[in-house]
Amino acid sequence: MKILDYYLETLSEGKRTSRTVISRKTKIKRATGQLASVAARKRNDPVYHRMVKYRTLYYKYREMLHKKYSPRVRSRARR
Repeated sequence: MKILDYYLETLSEGKRTSRTVISRKTKIKRATGQLASVAARKRNDPVYHRMVKYRTLYYKYREMLHKKYSPRVRSRARR
């Protein structure tokens, strides 16, 4: 009985995902963007390579900022 109670408790504490409605229009828009990136990568497009370069730089600099400022703002985040 104790195991059953524990199991039911963990089920009730589960994370609930949001229910977003995906329409045909949004599905087509998302697929178009993904397929455009795939096609650009296959054709060795220089614009695609620039996009990847700046995306990696963005994540690098974001990580540097988080490392620098996270100790200062952690107490504010806890409030």
